[in-house]
Amino acid sequence: PFFDDDRRYWPTSEPKVDVSIVVPAYNEESCIATLVERLTTALHPLDISYEIIVVDDGSTDGTWAAIASFQRSDDCVQGLRLVRNFGHQSALLAGLFYAKGRAVVTMDGDLQHPPETVPEMIAGWQAGHKIVNTRRDDAHSAGGLKRAGSRNFYKAFSWLSGVTVNEGSSDFRLLDREVLERLLQFRGGHDFLRGAVNWLGYPGTTIAFRASTRHAGHSKYNFTRMFRFAADAIVSFSTKPLQLGIWLGIALSLLSFLELGYALKVYLNGESLPGWASIMVVMTFLFGFLFILIGILGAYLSRIHRALQAPPRFIVAETSREPGRNQRDAGAGNALSSAGVDFDAIP
Repeated sequence: PFFDDDRRYWPTSEPKVDVSIVVPAYNEESCIATLVERLTTALHPLDISYEIIVVDDGSTDGTWAAIASFQRSDDCVQGLRLVRNFGHQSALLAGLFYAKGRAVVTMDGDLQHPPETVPEMIAGWQAGHKIVNTRRDDAHSAGGLKRAGSRNFYKAFSWLSGVTVNEGSSDFRLLDREVLERLLQFRGGHDFLRGAVNWLGYPGTTIAFRASTRHAGHSKYNFTRMFRFAADAIVSFSTKPLQLGIWLGIALSLLSFLELGYALKVYLNGESLPGWASIMVVMTFLFGFLFILIGILGAYLSRIHRALQAPPRFIVAETSREPGRNQRDAGAGNALSSAGVDFDAIP
Protein backbone atom coordinates (compact mmCIF):
# COMPACT_ATOMS: atom_id res chain seq x y z
CA PRO A 1 0.00 0.00 0.00
CA PHE A 2 1.24 3.45 -0.87
CA PHE A 3 -0.05 6.94 -1.40
CA ASP A 4 -0.48 9.56 -4.08
CA ASP A 5 0.84 12.81 -2.62
CA ASP A 6 -0.12 14.89 -5.66
CA ARG A 7 -2.58 17.27 -4.02
CA ARG A 8 -4.24 18.09 -7.35
CA TYR A 9 -6.04 14.75 -7.11
CA TRP A 10 -7.00 14.77 -3.46
CA PRO A 11 -10.70 13.77 -3.48
CA THR A 12 -11.71 15.93 -0.56
CA SER A 13 -12.95 19.47 0.00
CA GLU A 14 -13.37 21.70 3.03
CA PRO A 15 -15.80 20.11 5.53
CA LYS A 16 -19.28 21.63 5.40
CA VAL A 17 -20.95 19.67 8.22
CA ASP A 18 -19.79 18.12 11.47
CA VAL A 19 -20.61 14.47 10.74
CA SER A 20 -21.40 12.50 7.58
CA ILE A 21 -23.17 9.13 7.82
CA VAL A 22 -22.39 6.89 4.82
CA VAL A 23 -24.70 3.92 4.23
CA PRO A 24 -24.33 1.52 1.26
CA ALA A 25 -27.62 -0.10 0.27
CA TYR A 26 -28.33 -2.92 -2.17
CA ASN A 27 -31.98 -3.90 -2.50
CA GLU A 28 -32.81 -2.43 0.91
CA GLU A 29 -36.11 -0.76 -0.05
CA SER A 30 -37.79 -2.11 3.09
CA CYS A 31 -35.05 -0.78 5.39
CA ILE A 32 -34.49 2.77 4.14
CA ALA A 33 -37.42 4.46 5.92
CA THR A 34 -36.67 2.90 9.31
CA LEU A 35 -32.94 3.51 8.89
CA VAL A 36 -33.33 7.24 8.19
CA GLU A 37 -35.92 7.70 10.94
CA ARG A 38 -33.77 5.97 13.57
CA LEU A 39 -30.66 7.86 12.50
CA THR A 40 -32.52 11.17 12.61
CA THR A 41 -33.92 10.37 16.05
CA ALA A 42 -30.45 9.46 17.34
CA LEU A 43 -28.70 12.51 15.86
CA HIS A 44 -31.33 15.21 16.42
CA PRO A 45 -30.61 15.76 20.16
CA LEU A 46 -26.90 16.31 19.44
CA ASP A 47 -25.61 19.82 18.96
CA ILE A 48 -24.06 19.04 15.57
CA SER A 49 -24.76 19.45 11.86
CA TYR A 50 -24.90 16.22 9.88
CA GLU A 51 -25.70 14.62 6.54
CA ILE A 52 -26.88 11.10 5.73
CA ILE A 53 -25.50 9.74 2.44
CA VAL A 54 -27.24 6.58 1.23
CA VAL A 55 -25.48 4.89 -1.70
CA ASP A 56 -27.71 2.79 -3.94
CA ASP A 57 -25.34 0.08 -5.17
CA GLY A 58 -27.23 -0.81 -8.35
CA SER A 59 -30.41 -1.99 -6.61
CA THR A 60 -33.14 -3.64 -8.66
CA ASP A 61 -35.99 -2.83 -6.28
CA GLY A 62 -37.35 0.52 -5.10
CA THR A 63 -34.32 1.49 -3.02
CA TRP A 64 -33.53 4.57 -5.09
CA ALA A 65 -37.12 5.82 -5.03
CA ALA A 66 -37.15 5.47 -1.24
CA ILE A 67 -33.90 7.42 -0.93
CA ALA A 68 -35.10 10.19 -3.26
CA SER A 69 -38.40 10.57 -1.42
CA PHE A 70 -36.61 11.11 1.89
CA GLN A 71 -34.24 13.62 0.32
CA ARG A 72 -37.16 15.71 -0.91
CA SER A 73 -38.47 16.03 2.65
CA ASP A 74 -35.15 16.23 4.51
CA ASP A 75 -32.18 18.27 3.29
CA CYS A 76 -29.89 16.23 5.55
CA VAL A 77 -30.43 13.15 3.38
CA GLN A 78 -28.50 12.70 0.14
CA GLY A 79 -28.62 9.76 -2.24
CA LEU A 80 -26.03 8.44 -4.69
CA ARG A 81 -27.08 5.95 -7.35
CA LEU A 82 -24.32 3.88 -8.92
CA VAL A 83 -24.77 2.78 -12.54
CA ARG A 84 -24.55 -0.89 -11.51
CA ASN A 85 -23.72 -3.10 -8.56
CA PHE A 86 -20.04 -2.50 -7.77
CA GLY A 87 -20.02 -4.25 -4.40
CA HIS A 88 -20.20 -3.24 -0.77
CA GLN A 89 -16.67 -1.85 -0.44
CA SER A 90 -16.94 0.23 -3.61
CA ALA A 91 -20.31 1.62 -2.52
CA LEU A 92 -18.74 2.62 0.80
CA LEU A 93 -15.91 4.27 -1.09
CA ALA A 94 -18.36 6.25 -3.23
CA GLY A 95 -20.03 7.65 -0.13
CA LEU A 96 -16.67 8.50 1.43
CA PHE A 97 -15.69 10.50 -1.64
CA TYR A 98 -18.87 12.55 -1.39
CA ALA A 99 -18.82 13.02 2.40
CA LYS A 100 -18.34 16.60 3.54
CA GLY A 101 -18.19 16.02 7.29
CA ARG A 102 -15.40 16.73 9.75
CA ALA A 103 -15.95 13.11 10.73
CA VAL A 104 -17.53 10.24 8.78
CA VAL A 105 -19.47 7.25 10.12
CA THR A 106 -19.88 4.19 7.89
CA MET A 107 -22.55 1.58 8.58
CA ASP A 108 -24.67 -1.03 6.80
CA GLY A 109 -28.17 -0.33 5.58
CA ASP A 110 -29.84 -3.48 6.94
CA LEU A 111 -30.01 -2.03 10.50
CA GLN A 112 -27.79 -4.71 11.99
CA HIS A 113 -25.52 -1.80 12.88
CA PRO A 114 -27.75 0.02 15.39
CA PRO A 115 -28.13 3.77 14.67
CA GLU A 116 -28.44 4.35 18.42
CA THR A 117 -24.70 3.55 18.77
CA VAL A 118 -23.71 6.47 16.52
CA PRO A 119 -23.96 9.18 19.25
CA GLU A 120 -21.53 7.18 21.40
CA MET A 121 -19.13 6.99 18.46
CA ILE A 122 -19.41 10.75 17.92
CA ALA A 123 -18.70 11.30 21.63
CA GLY A 124 -15.52 9.24 21.26
CA TRP A 125 -14.45 11.41 18.34
CA GLN A 126 -15.21 14.60 20.25
CA ALA A 127 -13.03 13.25 23.06
CA GLY A 128 -10.08 13.33 20.65
CA HIS A 129 -9.97 9.88 19.01
CA LYS A 130 -9.15 9.90 15.28
CA ILE A 131 -10.83 6.52 14.76
CA VAL A 132 -13.74 4.98 16.63
CA ASN A 133 -14.03 1.30 15.73
CA THR A 134 -16.77 -1.06 16.82
CA ARG A 135 -16.72 -4.72 17.79
CA ARG A 136 -19.62 -7.12 17.88
CA ASP A 137 -19.89 -8.63 21.36
CA ASP A 138 -22.55 -11.11 20.27
CA ALA A 139 -20.48 -13.11 17.80
CA HIS A 140 -21.96 -16.25 19.35
CA SER A 141 -25.25 -15.41 17.63
CA ALA A 142 -23.73 -16.21 14.25
CA GLY A 143 -23.62 -19.78 12.99
CA GLY A 144 -20.72 -21.95 14.10
CA LEU A 145 -19.35 -22.41 10.57
CA LYS A 146 -19.56 -18.69 9.77
CA ARG A 147 -17.98 -17.77 13.10
CA ALA A 148 -15.09 -20.20 12.58
CA GLY A 149 -14.58 -18.98 9.02
CA SER A 150 -14.49 -15.36 10.15
CA ARG A 151 -12.05 -16.09 12.97
CA ASN A 152 -9.69 -18.04 10.70
CA PHE A 153 -9.87 -15.38 7.98
CA TYR A 154 -8.82 -12.60 10.36
CA LYS A 155 -5.97 -14.72 11.70
CA ALA A 156 -4.77 -15.56 8.18
CA PHE A 157 -5.10 -11.96 7.02
CA SER A 158 -3.20 -10.61 10.02
CA TRP A 159 -0.38 -13.12 9.50
CA LEU A 160 -0.11 -12.62 5.74
CA SER A 161 -0.39 -8.83 5.71
CA GLY A 162 1.17 -7.81 9.02
CA VAL A 163 -1.96 -5.71 9.66
CA THR A 164 -3.89 -6.75 12.76
CA VAL A 165 -7.66 -6.99 12.27
CA ASN A 166 -9.47 -8.39 15.28
CA GLU A 167 -12.33 -10.85 15.19
CA GLY A 168 -15.68 -9.09 15.31
CA SER A 169 -14.43 -6.11 13.30
CA SER A 170 -16.77 -4.55 10.78
CA ASP A 171 -17.21 -1.48 8.60
CA PHE A 172 -19.24 0.19 11.35
CA ARG A 173 -16.77 2.91 12.37
CA LEU A 174 -16.10 6.63 12.62
CA LEU A 175 -13.16 8.31 10.90
CA ASP A 176 -11.81 11.78 11.52
CA ARG A 177 -11.42 13.94 8.40
CA GLU A 178 -7.64 13.64 8.56
CA VAL A 179 -7.86 9.84 8.51
CA LEU A 180 -10.42 9.93 5.69
CA GLU A 181 -8.19 12.05 3.47
CA ARG A 182 -5.28 9.66 3.93
CA LEU A 183 -7.53 6.66 3.36
CA LEU A 184 -8.82 8.04 0.06
CA GLN A 185 -5.25 8.47 -1.17
CA PHE A 186 -4.59 4.80 -0.40
CA ARG A 187 -3.68 2.85 -3.52
CA GLY A 188 -4.92 -0.69 -3.92
CA GLY A 189 -6.36 -1.14 -0.42
CA HIS A 190 -9.99 -0.31 -1.09
CA ASP A 191 -11.03 -3.96 -1.51
CA PHE A 192 -10.81 -4.27 2.27
CA LEU A 193 -11.37 -0.92 3.95
CA ARG A 194 -11.14 -2.18 7.52
CA GLY A 195 -7.65 -3.47 6.74
CA ALA A 196 -6.70 -0.16 5.11
CA VAL A 197 -7.90 1.82 8.13
CA ASN A 198 -5.87 -0.36 10.52
CA TRP A 199 -2.82 -0.14 8.26
CA LEU A 200 -2.83 3.66 8.57
CA GLY A 201 -2.10 3.29 12.27
CA TYR A 202 -3.97 6.29 13.64
CA PRO A 203 -4.83 6.09 17.36
CA GLY A 204 -8.39 5.17 18.15
CA THR A 205 -10.80 3.48 20.48
CA THR A 206 -13.26 0.61 20.19
CA ILE A 207 -16.91 0.43 21.22
CA ALA A 208 -18.74 -2.87 21.69
CA PHE A 209 -22.24 -3.28 20.30
CA ARG A 210 -24.83 -5.99 19.90
CA ALA A 211 -25.92 -6.47 16.32
CA SER A 212 -29.63 -6.24 15.69
CA THR A 213 -31.50 -8.78 13.61
CA ARG A 214 -31.87 -7.85 9.96
CA HIS A 215 -34.85 -5.50 9.64
CA ALA A 216 -36.05 -6.98 6.34
CA GLY A 217 -34.82 -8.96 3.36
CA HIS A 218 -31.89 -11.35 3.46
CA SER A 219 -28.11 -11.20 3.53
CA LYS A 220 -26.44 -10.45 0.19
CA TYR A 221 -23.28 -12.31 1.21
CA ASN A 222 -23.34 -16.00 0.30
CA PHE A 223 -20.35 -18.32 0.68
CA THR A 224 -19.01 -17.51 -2.80
CA ARG A 225 -19.09 -13.74 -2.22
CA MET A 226 -17.51 -14.09 1.23
CA PHE A 227 -14.71 -16.25 -0.20
CA ARG A 228 -14.09 -13.75 -3.01
CA PHE A 229 -14.08 -10.91 -0.47
CA ALA A 230 -11.51 -12.74 1.67
CA ALA A 231 -9.30 -13.49 -1.34
CA ASP A 232 -9.43 -9.86 -2.53
CA ALA A 233 -8.55 -8.64 0.96
CA ILE A 234 -5.47 -10.86 1.20
CA VAL A 235 -4.25 -10.11 -2.34
CA SER A 236 -4.69 -6.36 -1.76
CA PHE A 237 -2.43 -6.33 1.29
CA SER A 238 0.04 -9.17 0.94
CA THR A 239 2.46 -10.66 -1.57
CA LYS A 240 3.26 -13.63 0.67
CA PRO A 241 1.12 -16.02 -1.42
CA LEU A 242 3.36 -15.20 -4.39
CA GLN A 243 6.42 -15.95 -2.27
CA LEU A 244 5.18 -19.46 -1.52
CA GLY A 245 6.66 -20.58 -4.85
CA ILE A 246 10.13 -19.56 -3.71
CA TRP A 247 9.85 -21.45 -0.42
CA LEU A 248 8.39 -24.51 -2.10
CA GLY A 249 11.20 -24.41 -4.65
CA ILE A 250 13.83 -24.19 -1.91
CA ALA A 251 12.22 -27.10 -0.04
CA LEU A 252 12.17 -29.27 -3.17
CA SER A 253 15.77 -28.38 -3.97
CA LEU A 254 16.84 -29.41 -0.45
CA LEU A 255 14.88 -32.63 -0.86
CA SER A 256 16.72 -33.34 -4.11
CA PHE A 257 20.07 -32.95 -2.32
CA LEU A 258 18.92 -35.40 0.35
CA GLU A 259 17.96 -37.85 -2.38
CA LEU A 260 21.34 -37.30 -4.01
CA GLY A 261 23.06 -38.03 -0.70
CA TYR A 262 21.06 -41.25 -0.36
CA ALA A 263 21.99 -42.30 -3.89
CA LEU A 264 25.71 -41.65 -3.24
CA LYS A 265 25.58 -43.61 0.01
CA VAL A 266 24.01 -46.58 -1.75
CA TYR A 267 26.55 -46.38 -4.58
CA LEU A 268 29.57 -46.14 -2.22
CA ASN A 269 28.33 -49.14 -0.25
CA GLY A 270 28.41 -51.13 -3.45
CA GLU A 271 24.72 -51.72 -3.42
CA SER A 272 22.53 -51.69 -6.48
CA LEU A 273 20.97 -48.27 -7.04
CA PRO A 274 17.28 -48.39 -8.02
CA GLY A 275 16.62 -46.87 -11.43
CA TRP A 276 14.03 -44.50 -10.08
CA ALA A 277 16.44 -42.86 -7.62
CA SER A 278 18.44 -40.89 -10.20
CA ILE A 279 15.26 -39.89 -12.01
CA MET A 280 13.69 -38.62 -8.78
CA VAL A 281 16.80 -36.60 -7.94
CA VAL A 282 16.79 -34.88 -11.31
CA MET A 283 13.02 -34.28 -11.36
CA THR A 284 12.90 -32.95 -7.80
CA PHE A 285 15.78 -30.58 -8.44
CA LEU A 286 14.27 -29.31 -11.69
CA PHE A 287 10.84 -28.80 -10.12
CA GLY A 288 12.44 -26.96 -7.23
CA PHE A 289 14.37 -24.73 -9.61
CA LEU A 290 11.21 -24.01 -11.62
CA PHE A 291 9.26 -23.09 -8.50
CA ILE A 292 12.02 -20.69 -7.47
CA LEU A 293 11.83 -19.00 -10.88
CA ILE A 294 8.03 -18.85 -10.69
CA GLY A 295 8.27 -17.30 -7.24
CA ILE A 296 10.70 -14.64 -8.46
CA LEU A 297 8.43 -13.87 -11.42
CA GLY A 298 5.50 -13.66 -9.03
CA ALA A 299 7.33 -11.12 -6.89
CA TYR A 300 7.90 -8.89 -9.91
CA LEU A 301 4.34 -9.38 -11.16
CA SER A 302 3.01 -8.32 -7.77
CA ARG A 303 4.80 -4.98 -8.15
CA ILE A 304 3.32 -4.52 -11.63
CA HIS A 305 -0.10 -5.57 -10.34
CA ARG A 306 0.01 -2.88 -7.67
CA ALA A 307 1.20 -0.23 -10.12
CA LEU A 308 -1.66 -0.98 -12.52
CA GLN A 309 -4.46 -1.22 -9.93
CA ALA A 310 -6.35 1.81 -11.14
CA PRO A 311 -9.75 0.93 -12.69
CA PRO A 312 -12.71 3.07 -11.62
CA ARG A 313 -13.98 1.67 -8.34
CA PHE A 314 -17.43 3.15 -8.85
CA ILE A 315 -19.37 5.32 -11.30
CA VAL A 316 -22.15 7.55 -10.02
CA ALA A 317 -25.17 7.79 -12.32
CA GLU A 318 -26.91 10.57 -10.40
CA THR A 319 -27.46 12.10 -7.01
CA SER A 320 -30.83 12.76 -5.43
CA ARG A 321 -30.05 16.47 -5.29
CA GLU A 322 -29.01 16.81 -8.92
CA PRO A 323 -30.72 14.04 -10.94
CA GLY A 324 -28.92 12.96 -14.08
CA ARG A 325 -25.59 14.58 -13.23
CA ASN A 326 -22.68 12.15 -13.41
CA GLN A 327 -20.68 14.02 -10.82
CA ARG A 328 -17.78 11.78 -9.98
CA ASP A 329 -15.99 8.59 -10.91
CA ALA A 330 -13.17 7.22 -8.80
CA GLY A 331 -10.15 5.09 -9.47
CA ALA A 332 -8.49 2.88 -6.90
CA GLY A 333 -7.41 5.88 -4.90
CA ASN A 334 -4.55 6.94 -7.13
CA ALA A 335 -5.58 7.45 -10.73
CA LEU A 336 -8.45 9.84 -10.31
CA SER A 337 -7.18 11.96 -13.17
CA SER A 338 -7.48 9.00 -15.54
CA ALA A 339 -11.13 8.63 -14.54
CA GLY A 340 -11.78 12.11 -15.86
CA VAL A 341 -12.36 13.74 -12.50
CA ASP A 342 -12.10 17.51 -12.20
CA PHE A 343 -12.27 18.17 -8.48
CA ASP A 344 -12.07 21.92 -9.00
CA ALA A 345 -15.49 21.72 -10.63
CA ILE A 346 -17.07 19.92 -7.68
CA PRO A 347 -18.89 22.22 -5.24
